[in-house]
Amino acid sequence: METSARTGRPHVTARTAAVWAVLRRELQRQDGRELTVFDVGGGTGGFAVPLAEAGHRVTVIDASPDALAALTRRAADAGVADRVRAVQGDGDALASLVEPASADLILCHSVLEVVDDPSGVVSAVAAALRPGGAVSVLVASRAAAILGRAVNGHLRAAAALVTDPAGRAGPRDTLLRRYDAAGAAELLTGAGLQVEETHGVRVIADLLPATVLEEDSQAVLELEIALSAREPFRDIASQLHLFARRS
Repeated sequence: METSARTGRPHVTARTAAVWAVLRRELQRQDGRELTVFDVGGGTGGFAVPLAEAGHRVTVIDASPDALAALTRRAADAGVADRVRAVQGDGDALASLVEPASADLILCHSVLEVVDDPSGVVSAVAAALRPGGAVSVLVASRAAAILGRAVNGHLRAAAALVTDPAGRAGPRDTLLRRYDAAGAAELLTGAGLQVEETHGVRVIADLLPATVLEEDSQAVLELEIALSAREPFRDIASQLHLFARRS
């Protein structure tokens, strides 16, 4: 498992392995160039701080002042406070928070299922990317939510998820929508982005007991990577990860 040279904390777990594999390839593709990164909804910096440690400049945009305060402390502890900037704001206001064509890489993780206007957010992301810039998008999977509720005996909620146009389990659902791979890709291509890769995230990590995760974490991580791009496993993962580029 990869760790931070400064802190010794792990960057990669089974629950983030597929995402980091794609991000590492993009960083290698840039051949050591310092990137300007925006992390929309980046919270306490689980992705932002490791990217800053890798030599990139990261702006985290999040609606929670508490999360941004924790991000600032985390960046300081890692010795990268000068490379991490915190901006308070939500995803729906992204267009007013960032400069057009100014980012090399944008992370938009667990955002599109909670904002009021996902199409507007994706359009703002596309506009904020430089030509050739890329976006990492992570969304909740409808299929995983259906299966999860069904196997736990919540059959009416599972049935609601099947038929609801937005993939919700009812009015008490904490998410506004869920996606399948085709629907998420359509959202990105509609904003002029070209989807290059689609992976499942947390294919098995959410299904295993904690003892298994702890006893052989490396084996779990390797299996997550192996299954992440393989159908049908990709499509029943808890989340879908799409990596797209502005042409």
